[in-house]
Amino acid sequence: MEAPPPEGWRVRILDLSGGAEDNIVEDVPGFLSLEHANLFARRYVRDSIERCRARGMEAQAVLDAWFAYGEDTEVLDAGEGGWRSATELHDFAARRAATADRDWRSIDPRLVRDDDDEDDDAPVDESGYGTA
Repeated sequence: MEAPPPEGWRVRILDLSGGAEDNIVEDVPGFLSLEHANLFARRYVRDSIERCRARGMEAQAVLDAWFAYGEDTEVLDAGEGGWRSATELHDFAARRAATADRDWRSIDPRLVRDDDDEDDDAPVDESGYGTA
């Protein structure tokens, strides 16, 4: 497993439509593990593909729409250990995603609250982030 960078793992969100400078929308910091960053990146792209899908679209049309209007991700400084959308794009386009496969928000480190605000009874898995 890759050692985390000193500032922790980061996921870069890229705008495929070219609307952002260098296609970079933002870098999301705060992932405590590479597994967490990879899962966020995968779910984010899965959700982006589903937002580009219209009823009855063939897989190639979904891909075309995603490449024109979607958002991709990169797990920064992860090397070969980082998730890459290219490995799953055709599968994602060929079949609709389950709701859980698109839920990047529940594991987004930007949404973590101070300890005083957190629900101590919220389910947490062995990686340290929520299971919701």
